[in-house]
Amino acid sequence: MRTRIRSAAAVVVGASALSALALPAVQAAPAGPSAPVGPAGPAGPADDVQGDTQISNVIVNDGKSIMVGSTGKASVTVKLTASDPNGISDAGGILYHGTDVNHNDWGVTLPSCGKHLVTTYTCAFALKSTSARHFGVSKNAQAGTWKMWAYAIGADGDYRFRDPAKTFKVLRATKLTANAAPEPVKKGKTITVTGSLTRADWEGHKDIGYGSQSVVLQFRKAGTTNYVNVKGIKSTSTGSLKTTVTAATDGYYRFTYAGSATAGAVSATGDSIDVR
Repeated sequence: MRTRIRSAAAVVVGASALSALALPAVQAAPAGPSAPVGPAGPAGPADDVQGDTQISNVIVNDGKSIMVGSTGKASVTVKLTASDPNGISDAGGILYHGTDVNHNDWGVTLPSCGKHLVTTYTCAFALKSTSARHFGVSKNAQAGTWKMWAYAIGADGDYRFRDPAKTFKVLRATKLTANAAPEPVKKGKTITVTGSLTRADWEGHKDIGYGSQSVVLQFRKAGTTNYVNVKGIKSTSTGSLKTTVTAATDGYYRFTYAGSATAGAVSATGDSIDVR
């Protein structure tokens, strides 16, 4: 559901809090996964504060990059700690892609934390990929660095808006395959290892070849647990991979990709080779 939000604060602040803070009334946040955040909102990329309400310990996706597959949907958890000597009336935020919450091209609204009449409370927000309120993206250009605008409102009407409260990565999920042949193979003969590197296309909702990327061929000797680098190659324009090695001992070959600024890291499942 695409709904323009005229004020970022209004997406998350309840009617009673709006009245107390004298913020403009705006339309409600959509129930769907994503909502472009409109041009109006809190004061900008800094804290907007009244009183002694605090926001701390903001964690998005357990501190890891958010990997989004070709469906454009992902499950994400967010935590933040809100504190106020008079208790917490509400807290929440918006995950967005852009310069700040007033200048962005896409945003995902967190559910409300609700009222908790204790001085310090840790809010936990869950966006599940299988539900209407999930983390969602719409365009491939939205991969990269994202930010979180956060708010907390005290039971006494104090408040704090933070922008950004956190920065994090949203990456296009990648897939990698590897196949070593022939099998079995005589010692000293040539082994050909082929595979493909793909990444999620959020606009076409499919996985597509990821070309001109540096990929490393690795080998794990049978009976050991660690892979070692063998050689580096680049994927073709269609994401295909192909290289050769000399058969020496039984083990497993795989390709591994370190990722990029917009695509996630991935390693293929090792493919066994029987050297005789």
